[in-house]
Amino acid sequence: MTAPFSVGVAGLGAAGLAFVPALQTHPGFTWVACAEPVDALRAQVQREHGVAAYATLSALLTHPGLDAVIVATPTPLHAPQALQVAAAGKHLLVEKPMAVDLADARAMVEAAARAGVVLLVGHAHGYDEPIAAMRSIIDSGELGAVGMVNTWCFSDWVQRPRRSDELDERQGGGVTFRQGSHQFDILRLLCGGRARSVRAKTFDWDPQRSTVGAHIAFIDFKDGPAATAVYNGYGGFSSMDLCFDISEWGLHQPPGQRPRWPRPGSAAAELQAKRDRARSAIAAAAPHAPFFGLTLVSCERGDIRQAPNGLRIHTPDSVREVPLALQRSPRERVLDEWHAAISGSAPALHSARWGLANLELCVAALQSSRMAREVTLHEQVPLPGQRL
Repeated sequence: MTAPFSVGVAGLGAAGLAFVPALQTHPGFTWVACAEPVDALRAQVQREHGVAAYATLSALLTHPGLDAVIVATPTPLHAPQALQVAAAGKHLLVEKPMAVDLADARAMVEAAARAGVVLLVGHAHGYDEPIAAMRSIIDSGELGAVGMVNTWCFSDWVQRPRRSDELDERQGGGVTFRQGSHQFDILRLLCGGRARSVRAKTFDWDPQRSTVGAHIAFIDFKDGPAATAVYNGYGGFSSMDLCFDISEWGLHQPPGQRPRWPRPGSAAAELQAKRDRARSAIAAAAPHAPFFGLTLVSCERGDIRQAPNGLRIHTPDSVREVPLALQRSPRERVLDEWHAAISGSAPALHSARWGLANLELCVAALQSSRMAREVTLHEQVPLPGQRL
């Protein structure tokens, strides 16, 4: 293995902090610095982890020997900061959604190519071990060609502490941008990557907290499969009730043990509640496979769904469990892919172009709902190794 790459983390909210345990143990990276504008948070991370801490991304980019940056800042900052990182010649990993609009995302793709740096887009739940294993079963041909994939998630996303931009569609907010980006990544991975069109409807049901809080989308794929994505973030039914009481991050949470989020009385209180939640929102390790809702793959000769510690395959003759090795967390798997791409040992799946294609589906789903019609897609790419 090549020498570890030195990494800085820009943004110390839930997304940025979730990478800390993986960075501390991954042999391919050394976490050396961070950038965070909130003084108290920056000082706390510096004290707890001993990394250099800067108030701005510009300062972080001057850190000696820095090779790469994880951009985990609010979505409206992704594009300008990605251009800044690429111009500095650093590899970068940008959190989903990639950007607020397609023009910004295309500029990011072009900037990374021009600078000759790797731009990876993640974390997305397509990195989850059960989803990757589903793709392997499809590739094996054991169950024949994939025909349908349905993924459904019911959560309390709207009720959790939020910044105002997280609820504003114009700034990449609402569940279609922020959670649909997970779902569309999963569906593209399992259906071959090249979505042809989408027909969707979104919903805004809470006048006290206006946002796109739910959606349903039908996606037609060029290679034959069709898929649906259903997301409801209003906190009624939980998809954990379909998924063995296992949470998004693999924790066992029966109904009486699931967190609830009373709505703060002011914007300042809500922001503080969000910062408090960020410290433990995403588990570094868990006893079970992660369940971002229920994903069901239907092939010619059988169906695949998640099980608590692997997969369950249903055929006309049998139901069998496929255990999976779950030692590596999803974010360790993100770092595996990033390291392989930077070192040149394997092409990235979640490349800049892949991230652009996922974002296109988010944008098109919202457009489809507004216009009440199917929207044709133009930025789609296949899985690595497959021909256009």
